[in-house]
Amino acid sequence: MPRTDHTLLTQLITARHPCVLIPTFEEQHALNVIRAVASEVRRHALVWTVTRGLHDAMIEDEISIPDTAHPAGALAHLCKHTPERSLVVMLDLSHHLKDDRTLRCLRELIAKMERAESTVVLVDADGDYPPAIKSASARMDLTLPGAAELEQIVRSTLRTIHSQQAINVQLGREDFDAIIQNLSGLSRRQARQAIIETVSEDRLIDATDLKRIIEYKKRALRTVGVLEPIETLVTLDEVGGLENLKKWLNLRANALSEEAIEFGIEPPRGVLMLGVQGAGKSLSAKAVATAWKRPLVRMDVGALFDRYIGESEKRLREALLQAAMMSPVILWIDEIEKAFASAAAQSSDGGLSKRMFGTLLTWMQEHTKPVFLIATANDVSALPPELLRKGRFDEIFFIDLPNPAARRSIFEIHLRRRDRDPDLFDLDELSRESDGYAGAEIEQAIKSAIYEAFSRNTLLSTKMIVAALRGSPPLSVTMSEKIDALRQWSVGRCVNAD
Repeated sequence: MPRTDHTLLTQLITARHPCVLIPTFEEQHALNVIRAVASEVRRHALVWTVTRGLHDAMIEDEISIPDTAHPAGALAHLCKHTPERSLVVMLDLSHHLKDDRTLRCLRELIAKMERAESTVVLVDADGDYPPAIKSASARMDLTLPGAAELEQIVRSTLRTIHSQQAINVQLGREDFDAIIQNLSGLSRRQARQAIIETVSEDRLIDATDLKRIIEYKKRALRTVGVLEPIETLVTLDEVGGLENLKKWLNLRANALSEEAIEFGIEPPRGVLMLGVQGAGKSLSAKAVATAWKRPLVRMDVGALFDRYIGESEKRLREALLQAAMMSPVILWIDEIEKAFASAAAQSSDGGLSKRMFGTLLTWMQEHTKPVFLIATANDVSALPPELLRKGRFDEIFFIDLPNPAARRSIFEIHLRRRDRDPDLFDLDELSRESDGYAGAEIEQAIKSAIYEAFSRNTLLSTKMIVAALRGSPPLSVTMSEKIDALRQWSVGRCVNAD
């Protein structure tokens, strides 16, 4: 049975925890859960805020208890007058605990609660409590809404908006499911606001509004973490070559679903894609998300590092926790070697990279949520050996420069994407001329040739593309030694993606 906020808080209260910490921005949801649990377990509940003091949690306009607006005064009152088997909720108390008197009063109240089989619940957006309080408390992290709850939020929000002013809903079941899927990872308030923002301008919601929701989600996640949702419009069919990788991925396409887990399948943990720059690693990550119909989030490793001690590790833990809450999801760490390169050798960062790398390894080994990790890397020499140990990833793929058939396919894909008929071009000649070119370099040659055709006011031709290829040497020529070393390393250590 899945864990809910209601069941977890009930367990903590019935287990007689004297203090529960709930760090959250969703204060209203936390209060709704607390009230429901208090009613169910039959506990008298009080709420304290600095603006109102202590008042009954169940009656909105109840008169406050006199002289309890100051936190120390409220805590002192509770120490004297709190009945047995009661529940007290303190909102935004953490900042006030810098005062020694208030901190002392809270510690005495926690001791009183333990004797009275009662519980004080601290709800705070900050969640930065003194060690003395943390050690005496149980922490409870609220869950993000799942698919069923998100669907209920969307439906109720649309009904409310429609009751105020008519809106037009043009969503099939598949489009509706796509919207629900892309709302995952947002809080209840954020999901509600995303829908309101989507319909506010034209009083219409249809399949085209999915982009708006993704844009809202990008803005929302940037304000609270280092995960960025990525729009995934590319499919595996739009990735040239990489047949072994495609076969492996297609075989596991539904392995993150609840049906697969109920069948006894362990969710796949992830893949590491090593290879030449521009060969299709990033494109493949996006295509996997589309093929598996799962949201894709990229970890901004540059945003992880902070000058304050402990903050970088905290950001990484929070990002991994957020990914778990968004599950099933695909987590993409692009150029992972740049984030943890210092963990492979002696570094001048005081061991920060090694500590963060250790946090990532522990999570990779122990996480149980259906989070599929895709890590891409260009420089294998910079990767810590521990990352390549068997069991970290389900598979390690080497993505080499495309072979002739793959290059032909890449030309077809990019010509079609630009509304050109591939049958009007000599694809065999283009494949021969592009020997040693990565997929990204082939795309760039087509772009350059299109500029040339436009400037001449003529049609794009095979000859123009060949000229663009010859005018820009590929990376395999300018960095041949490094690519050869990478190929030699991959033999016997990786599965060739093609």
